[in-house]
Parts: sequence; C-alpha cells; structure tokens
Amino acid sequence: MMTPLRLPRAENRLCHPDRLFPAAETTRAIARRLYDSVAGLPIISPHGHTDPRWYAENEPFPDPAKLFVVPDHYVFRMLYAQGLRMEDLGVPTRDGSPVETDPRAIWRRFAAHYHLFRGTPTRLWLDHAFASLFGFEERLSAANADATYDIVARALAQPAYRPRALFETFGIEAIATTEGALDELNWHAMLKASGWKGRVVTTYRPDAVVDPEFEGFAGNLAKLGAITGEDTATWSGYLEAHRKRRAFFKTYGATASDHGHASARTANLPKADAERLFAKVAAGPVTAEEADLFRGQMLTEMAKMSLDDGLVLQIHPGSRRNHNRAVFERFGRDMGADIPGGTDYVTALKPLLDAVGNEPNLTVILFTLDETAYSRELAPLAGHYPALRLGPPWWFFDSVEGMKRFKEQAIETAGFYNTVGFNDDTRAFPSIPARHDVARRVDCAHLAELVADHRLDEDEAADLAADLAYHLAKKAYRL
Repeated sequence: MMTPLRLPRAENRLCHPDRLFPAAETTRAIARRLYDSVAGLPIISPHGHTDPRWYAENEPFPDPAKLFVVPDHYVFRMLYAQGLRMEDLGVPTRDGSPVETDPRAIWRRFAAHYHLFRGTPTRLWLDHAFASLFGFEERLSAANADATYDIVARALAQPAYRPRALFETFGIEAIATTEGALDELNWHAMLKASGWKGRVVTTYRPDAVVDPEFEGFAGNLAKLGAITGEDTATWSGYLEAHRKRRAFFKTYGATASDHGHASARTANLPKADAERLFAKVAAGPVTAEEADLFRGQMLTEMAKMSLDDGLVLQIHPGSRRNHNRAVFERFGRDMGADIPGGTDYVTALKPLLDAVGNEPNLTVILFTLDETAYSRELAPLAGHYPALRLGPPWWFFDSVEGMKRFKEQAIETAGFYNTVGFNDDTRAFPSIPARHDVARRVDCAHLAELVADHRLDEDEAADLAADLAYHLAKKAYRL
C-alpha cells in the first residue's frame, strides 16, 4: 500500500535522522536544533535544468526508468564506467538507432548495480527520494527490483505525483529552468497561460550563439538574426539581437543568464578590435585562440548588458565538455563525459572586473570546477569586488565533502554573505528536495562546529542557517 508523501523530511531505515551531523553529541545537538529551524523552509531553485514541458503539460511521468535513470547523467555515467552500455540503459542515440525500451529491464539493471553508488552524493539523493516519495524501507537491489518498480509505477499514476503536485509537495517557491538563446519558450508560454500559480522562470543560456566552436554556430547566428530582425553579420546587430532575446526571456520571468565556457577568460577589447574579431568569427572558421578570445569578450559584453537589464550573470567555467569523443558522436552533448580542468581566475577575470567589477548593482555569480582556487583566488576576489559572488560547489563537488571543502577554504576570506546559498543545478526532478536537504544538513553541521568552538553564538548560527538555506539565493537571483 502506498504511504503518504513525507516531504521535506525522510527518516527511516534508509535515511537516519542524524545523517551528516557531527559525531560528537554536544555539537550534534546544536546541529539538530539549527536543522529543525530550517528544514521546512521553502525551496529556492534558481538554476537548474528541469524540463518546463513537465510543468506546462502536467502529465504523469512515464515510468520509473525515465524518471530516475534515462535522463540522469549522474546515474548512467557511473554505470557506464563499470562497463554497462548506455544503450541498455535506454539513453537515446543521436541517429535514432535502437536502445532498450523496456523500462522494467532498465530498472532491473539499475537496481542490480545500485551498490556502485555507495559513498556518493547520488546515493544520498536517491535514498532520500525513494524513502520520502515512495516509502522504501530497504536499499534498492536486484532482489527487490520488480517490487520497487511496481511501487514507483503505481505512485506515478496517481495525481499526487504529477509535476505540479510534486512541485507543491516539495515546497518549491521558485524554480528556474535553462533555455538556449534560440528557444521560443513555447512551454513557458503555455505555462504562463495556464493560470497555475507555481513560479517557474527561464534562464538565458546563449552558448550556441556565443561559442564559435559550438556545433552549427554559423547557422545559429543566422537564426538569431531571423528571430530578432537584426543583422547578425555585423557586431552592432549581433549585440542588439542579444539585447532583444534577453528582453524576450525576461517576459517569461528570467532573472539570470548562464554561460558555460571552457575557461573563465574575459576580455574588454576596443570597439574596433571587437568588430574585427567578430567579423572573423562570423565568417569562420577561427583558431582556438580566436574562439576563446571571443567567448571572453562576450562575457564582458553580457556583464555590461546586465547593468542595463538587471539579469544576474552566472559563469560556469572549467568543464572540458564532451571529453569522450565516442560518447559525444553516438549520444550527443551532456552525457556524463564532461571533466573538470584547472582554471586561472585572477588573470582571466580581470578585464571583466576592471570594466564592471566595482558596480554594486551588478551580480556576477562565479562557479568553479577547480577546487585548488578556493582560498588562493576565488575567496579573495569575492571578498573584495562588489559585483562578484561565489556560487555553491557545483557538479562533481555538489557533495558532502565538496561542500565542506568549500566552507573550510572560502568562507574565512570571502565571508558567508559573498556567497549565494545553495542551488541544485539538476535535471533530476525528484532529487531537488534531497539535494537541498543535504545542503541544509551540511550547513547546520558546519555552523554547529563554529558554535561549539565559540566562534559564533547560536542565534547567529540560526540566522546564517536560514540565510544559506533560503534568503541568500532569493536575494542574489532577484527572486
């Protein structure tokens, strides 16, 4: 029999009530009190990749495999690393060649290999979702694969498990999706017309028309011109096209733009030099150096546009995307083969910061996949420039130990208030409350240590716990 939803807290054999809290009883008691004060706060999810179609159509999720396995690169990349074929997990191919379509077979493979996730954040998120949403009392395994599949499948057929109902059950106050600059935002339009009160906004992601090395770049430039009525073969027309698209995205609630570049490089070229560089980019092809310089110039241009239209600028640098050529050619982008790389932030960001870093009305949120830069570069930068804020640990480091390293290395110099709280950055909808719960527990554990060390009073820690869980993200993203 289905158990009722028990969000946001899951406490049973899968999810111990004191998970992630300090082992020392005195400090653990402080962490419990802090957590109790924030566990029920609404969720602000200001940057993510859930599908706006889910909320617009509000149709049932199709089956357990398509909800938990097929779309989640955190899941299938681990299974792929252990020799499972992505085709056997139902991951669609670029050319439409056959893959496994039996969701029960996919779930059985997933369940039989669930032990691979021991000690990972994915295991924490999945256990939380299984316990709180579906009442699981034991770990997923080959032995219970069919029984658990049936539990989840029966639940997904119920109205309480449709996207809008789960949105409300999760306690989401606002969620941002991410769409490319050429997207017509039809699902957001449908959602807006529906009258539903859930707040789902878009985010402007222009990589396809900013990165000369993006596949189909020339055609993307032409399409950008066509949908804006601007001459995107000229520098001035190209910039105006971006301004128009940003304004269009704002009509569907956008409060931020997002930029995923290979490096954090920025540039602020004189106008004539920028025009010459753009002419090369538009004509193509360009060298790797010219492409990187152009991406850097566009980060600064986007920051200048943000001063005019108020969009928060997010920079997600340092991912060596599509590292596995065979996977990219067969399955496409964002298929678990992106690898972190080293990044120089002090030199790379200086042109942008020289141009706009002292603007108190601009917010530039910087993420990193290079943890070596926390104390040496990122914390001092964010602790000085009014426009700069540090995003939370991202992607590979959105984990218990990753969050601890961030706090230990960055907070002493940057302070809590030059960070932006937590965002879940996920396309896995059921993991959203789990991810926020993990972050709140880690934050409360860290703050409890500061109280126990007499570096904070407990009332200050309680204020910080609420800020980190809710207020900082809401303020930084202007939600």
